[in-house]
Amino acid sequence: MASATEDELEEIKRYEDFTTVDWIQDSILERNRRIRAGKHRWTELGQTWLVVSIVGLGIGLNATLISIVTEWLSDIKMGYCADGWWLNEQFCCWEIEGEDETDACDSWHPWSEVGPARWLIYVMCAASFSFVAAHLVRSLAKYAAGSGISEIKCILAGFTMKRFLGFSTLFIKSLTLPLVIASGLSVGKEGPSVHVACCIGYIVAGWFPKFASSQAKIRQVVTAASAAGVAVAFGSPIGGVLFSIEEMSHNFSIKTMWRSFFCALVATFTLSAMNPFRTGKLVLFQVTYDRDWHFFEIIFFVILGIFGGLYGAFVVKFNLQVAAFRRKYLQSHAVAEAVILAVVTAMIGYFNRFLRIDMTESMAILFRECDASTGGGTGDICQTSIQWRLANSLLLATIIRTALVVISYGCKVPAGIFVPSMAVGASFGRMVGIMVRATYRAYPQSGIFAYCDPNSPACITPGTYAFLGAAAALSGVMRITVTVVVIMFELTGALTYILPTMIVLLVTKAVGDLLGTNGIADEMIRFNGFPFLEKEDHAYGVDVSAVMRTDLYTVPAEGMRVRDVEALISSTDVKGFPVVSAVASGSDSSLSSSWSGAMAAAEASENLDRKPTLLGYIGKTELNFVLDKFRQTSGSLDPETPCLFGPPLPPPPPSAPISASRPTRLASNRVDELVQGIEEGEIPETLFERPDASSGVELWPWVNQAPMTVSSQLPLEIVMQLFKRMGPRVILVEDFGCLVGLVTVKDVLRFIAMEKPGYHHPSWDERGGLDGLLEELWTTVKGLISRVGEGFARIGRRWARR
Repeated sequence: MASATEDELEEIKRYEDFTTVDWIQDSILERNRRIRAGKHRWTELGQTWLVVSIVGLGIGLNATLISIVTEWLSDIKMGYCADGWWLNEQFCCWEIEGEDETDACDSWHPWSEVGPARWLIYVMCAASFSFVAAHLVRSLAKYAAGSGISEIKCILAGFTMKRFLGFSTLFIKSLTLPLVIASGLSVGKEGPSVHVACCIGYIVAGWFPKFASSQAKIRQVVTAASAAGVAVAFGSPIGGVLFSIEEMSHNFSIKTMWRSFFCALVATFTLSAMNPFRTGKLVLFQVTYDRDWHFFEIIFFVILGIFGGLYGAFVVKFNLQVAAFRRKYLQSHAVAEAVILAVVTAMIGYFNRFLRIDMTESMAILFRECDASTGGGTGDICQTSIQWRLANSLLLATIIRTALVVISYGCKVPAGIFVPSMAVGASFGRMVGIMVRATYRAYPQSGIFAYCDPNSPACITPGTYAFLGAAAALSGVMRITVTVVVIMFELTGALTYILPTMIVLLVTKAVGDLLGTNGIADEMIRFNGFPFLEKEDHAYGVDVSAVMRTDLYTVPAEGMRVRDVEALISSTDVKGFPVVSAVASGSDSSLSSSWSGAMAAAEASENLDRKPTLLGYIGKTELNFVLDKFRQTSGSLDPETPCLFGPPLPPPPPSAPISASRPTRLASNRVDELVQGIEEGEIPETLFERPDASSGVELWPWVNQAPMTVSSQLPLEIVMQLFKRMGPRVILVEDFGCLVGLVTVKDVLRFIAMEKPGYHHPSWDERGGLDGLLEELWTTVKGLISRVGEGFARIGRRWARR
C-alpha cells in the first residue's frame, strides 16, 4: 500500500466518526413486525399517512414564519414603518401601486437622509445579524451550520449522526436562518430549508413507535420531508419529489415516492393558504411569461449553458480550497469569520443595486418582462436609455457575487448555495439579454433577426435570459438536470420554455462533464470524510483481499470468561466481533451433525494449530445487552463465568459413549432458540436464566449464524455493489470456511483515499486545470491541422502527376 501524507491520514481518520445502520438486520426486524401485525396492517398504513400529513403541515408553517421574518429583517436594515414597526416595506406601502414606487410611500421612513449614515447603519445591521446567528450556532447547535444536504444524503444511505436531526438543531437553524439571509451574506435559505424539513420529519416520526423502531421507515419519512423542503423553498412540489429522487435518496421506492409527493403537496398547500407575501405567490421570484422565443436565440442559450458549466466548475474548485483554508486556520474563529464576511459583503454590495437588496427580490426584478415598468428604483431595468450602464452593473454584480459565494458558502452559519447561484446566473443572463436586445434594436434588418416581427417591439425578452441563466448556474453547481427543468417550469408555468431550459441544462452538463466537475454536495461529502459510496463509484481490477482488514478482534467459541469479554468490549472501538472456532486438519467441522465426528474435532482442536473457522458474527451492542440482562435476572454475574459463543452439540445417539475427559454442552430447546430478528422486549426471559446444568453464559442465540461472507478473490467492485444495494454493516471474508478478514464501507473509502486507483474519471486538477485543458485543445488542434495539411499534400501530389 502506498504511503500516505499527513493530510491523507487526517482525511482517513475522519471516516471513523460515524456509525452505520445494518440494513439487512433492519429488514429482518421489519419483516417480522409485518408478520406479527397481521390484521392490524391497515391501522399502521393509516398511521403512515397521518405522520406524513403532520410533517407536511409543520414544514409549511415553518417555511411561512421563516419567509415573513426574513422579509422584515431584510427591510429593517434600510428603514422602518411608521404605521407599525412589525411591518416590512411591502406591507407598509401596500396601498402604493407598483412594487418599486416606495419613494411615494409616506409611511416608510429610511433611517437617515444622509447617505454615509444610511450606509453605516446598513453595515452595522448586517454585522449584528451575522454575529447573533454565528454565536447561537456555535453555542447551542453546531450542526445547524452549513447547508445540511451532504449530511442528509449520508443519513439516508444508512449512517447515523447523533443530534443532527434533533430539536435543538431545528430550533436554532429556524431562528438563525432569517438572520443570516437578512445579513446579506451570499448564502441561501433553500438548502437549510431542506435540513429544517428533515428535522421536522425525524422528530414527528420519532413520536410514533412504528417509525422510531425502524431505521428504514424513519428514513422514508425523512426522504419525504426533504422533498417537501424543496417544494416550499421553490414553490415546486413535483420538483421537490424529483430532487429527493435525483439528489437525496440512495434507494428510492415507489412507496416512498407517493409519500414524498403527498408530503410536498401538504406543505405547499399550507404555504399557499398562509400566503406569506400576500401576493398569491409561493416565492418572491415566481413569474409568468406570455411571450414566445425564437430559434436564433438558441445560440445565446448555448452561451448561458456554457457559463453555467464554467461557473459550477469554478465555484466547486475554489470553494473546496477556501474550505481547506477555513479548516486549517479559522476553525476556532467561526463567529469572527461570519461577521467579517457580512461586513465586507455589506460594504461592497451597498453600492450596487443588485447586490444591496435580498437575492430573491433581485431575481424577481431580473426575471421580469419589460412592458410598462419604467418607475424609479430598480424599475428602470427596462429603460433602454441606460441599458449599457445596467449591463455594466450586472457584469460587476456577477463577478462580485461569484467571489462572495466562493468565500461565504461553508462558513459556520446556516448557508445554502441554491439561490446565490441562481442570482449569479440571473444577473449574467439578464446582461446577455440586454446586449442581445440592444443588438436587435441597432440592427433590426440583420439576417439573424429575420424571424422577429418588425411590428412587435418586444422580439427579445431579457427576463427569459435571466431565468435560463439562473437555471444554468444552479445546474452547474449542483449537477442536477431534470429537477431544475421541472422547478423552473413550475416557477413560470411557461410550457414553451421547457425546450430552451433543456437545451441550456444539457450544455451545462456537457461542459461540467468535460471539466470533470462533481456536484458541490458530493464534493463536500468527500471533503468532510463522510463514509458514503456514490452510485458512480467503481473499482475495477482490485480484489477484496487488497482492501480487507486482517488484524481482527475475534471471539472463540469457547474459552472466554465474562471479564475477558468485558475487557475486549472496553478496549476496542469496533462494532462487533466474528465468532470463530478451529478446524483440525483432515477432520470434519465442529458444526458436523455427526456426534462422534464433532466430539473428535473438538478434542483434537486443543492440540492442533489450525486456521479459525467462521461460526458467525455478534455485535458489541448485543453483547452489552445480554450481559446486562443476565445480571438483572440472576442478581449478579461472576466475572469468571465462561461465555459460550459456539453452537451446542447435537444430542448423542443412545449407543454413543460420552467422553469423560471433557464436559459436554448439549443443545436444549432454550439454547437452540435464536433471537435474530426479534424485538428486544419480546425476547423470553428464560433465555437469561442459567440452568443448573449450564457450564456458562449462553451467547449463541445472539450470534448471527449467517453473516454476509465473500471469498478473498472476489473483485472489489462486486463488494461495493453489495454495500450499495444491500447495505450490510460489515462483510466477512473467508477462504473455504476459514476467516481471513473483513471489510466495511470505511475500509473501501480508506483504500480509495490512499491508493487513488485509476478507475475513476480524471478530475479537473488531475488533468492540469485550465493549463491542462488548453494543452489538450492545442494538441487536438495541431493534430487536426497536420491531418488536413497531409490531405492537401496528397491531393497536390496527385494533381501534379496528372
